[in-house]
Amino acid sequence: MAKGPRLSTLAKVAAPARGVAQRFGFGLLVAAALALLVLGKTHGDAVRQLRVLAVEAIAPVLEVLSAPVISARHALSEIEYFWQTNRENQALREQVTRLAKWQTIARNLEQENANLRALLNPAHDPAPMFISARVIGDTGGLFVQSALLNAGRRDGVEAGQAVTTALGLAGRVVEVGQRSSRLLLLTDLNSRVPVVVEQSRHRAVLAGDNSIRPRLTFLPANAKVNPGDRVVTSGHAGVFPPGLPVGIISSIADGEARIQPLVDWARLEFVTVLRYRALPAGDLAHKGAALGSGRQSPRPVTPGL
Repeated sequence: MAKGPRLSTLAKVAAPARGVAQRFGFGLLVAAALALLVLGKTHGDAVRQLRVLAVEAIAPVLEVLSAPVISARHALSEIEYFWQTNRENQALREQVTRLAKWQTIARNLEQENANLRALLNPAHDPAPMFISARVIGDTGGLFVQSALLNAGRRDGVEAGQAVTTALGLAGRVVEVGQRSSRLLLLTDLNSRVPVVVEQSRHRAVLAGDNSIRPRLTFLPANAKVNPGDRVVTSGHAGVFPPGLPVGIISSIADGEARIQPLVDWARLEFVTVLRYRALPAGDLAHKGAALGSGRQSPRPVTPGL
């Protein structure tokens, strides 16, 4: 019962001080700031030492208070890392499952393909040899679109050979000298290349007309081709190896398909001449006769490769 009167006495004593602090609090703060400024000017070393002592006294307290915050931050980072790792592992497991499924399908198709090839015993096209050359001259114009190469007859270059780049077919060799040769580009008016639309397997002839987009001719009347379809060489006539990338169908208008070649003519610097020869017609007839008689002839060796 004695605590009640004592608390009321303290409240009565502290009430005037609290009223003064509320009334003159802002002024007291301004006065304290001015006093610190004056002390900093007049007694700089003492104020600096006092500040250092205050920082040293508060630093351990701040370190203790910041330890839980740092620990909580590390814990959240670890939780987030484990959560992200779990999600990545789950995605990788699903990807491995899909890849295992496709691997099984690919192996089955590979085995089926091998069995069918064993039954058919097809004759494979001979692998072409490569001759690297550099473009040393450009004779492009309104009527002739060709380029000069620094490889000729001494390097094994012959007329009619296909010329490619890293992107696709560039054209064919039309003139050969001892040390140089001339490349006729796909876009030239005299260029004719037997091709096939990769998706629909429709055969056609890529005819240049001195424009940047040559056209497809001799397409079947019922050919179903669409913009974006890839066009590759068909290998007919034995001049070009089959399957060389040529371009992409860019537009179809009035029954005429235009091709966007894959080769960048403005950056044509280095090319590859393909020393390719298809199986001669006489050897094909001999092989067909041998197969028809029930015996198998030996595979002919392509000369000059």
